[in-house]
Amino acid sequence: MYTVIGIRFKKAGKIYYFDPGELDLKVGDKAIVETARGLEFGEVVVGPKKVKEEEIVQPLKKVIRKATEEDIKQQKINEQKEIEAFEICLEKIEKHGMDMKLIDVEYTFDVSKIIFYFTAEGRVDFRELVKDLASVFRTRIELRQIGVRDEAKMLGGIASCGREICCASFMGEFDPVSIRMAKDQNLSLNPSKISGLCGRLMCCLRFENDVYQELKDQFPKNGEKVHTSLGEGTVVDKDYLQETVKVEIDDNQYINVELDDVKKEEE
Repeated sequence: MYTVIGIRFKKAGKIYYFDPGELDLKVGDKAIVETARGLEFGEVVVGPKKVKEEEIVQPLKKVIRKATEEDIKQQKINEQKEIEAFEICLEKIEKHGMDMKLIDVEYTFDVSKIIFYFTAEGRVDFRELVKDLASVFRTRIELRQIGVRDEAKMLGGIASCGREICCASFMGEFDPVSIRMAKDQNLSLNPSKISGLCGRLMCCLRFENDVYQELKDQFPKNGEKVHTSLGEGTVVDKDYLQETVKVEIDDNQYINVELDDVKKEEE
């Protein structure tokens, strides 16, 4: 068994696991760790826990130290530098006349690399831009093209429900969402009704899908003959959350009955 802690580097970012060693770290603490990108500043979001060896992605790196006051000050300086780097990069993009949209800038904690995130319709030849940026910042430069879902996650926003979009507030990773989930939940298939700010299907369709799948198995299918206390008829609609069934008992005569009052013909 291994003892690990979970660390996030961004709000609602993916959780990465590290070996805390002898350090006394708890949820909410800030820590300095080594990653493939260099030294990073992150927050402990999963306290120390035991996991099996097969659940570990090797190599499991150790936490270098609990963040000091100097580390926290340096992180704030880096965040200010990111704002300045964003403005400089915008100017360079305009200078080179490039068809791309700059989304975010990120410094590694040790300032060994700057990552510029952008979106574009197709492939972009940004070699000259990289050279220009490297001459300004004198460090390694990486330009990373991202998709519309990642763009929404980075920029944030308010969803149609009135809350902050899920991906920017708590989702660490994106789960696949399909149009079948909207159909199973009897939602309008109008794209404007079931799409998020990113233009893709709303992530919350996935959250509710398991409940609808469980309820779906308990309900008769549309077109199925059933018995109710008010008479026999054919199922024409269902309300999974209210647990009611709409039944046509005569031509154009409909009743709404509780699920418990519906018996399938074979029953």
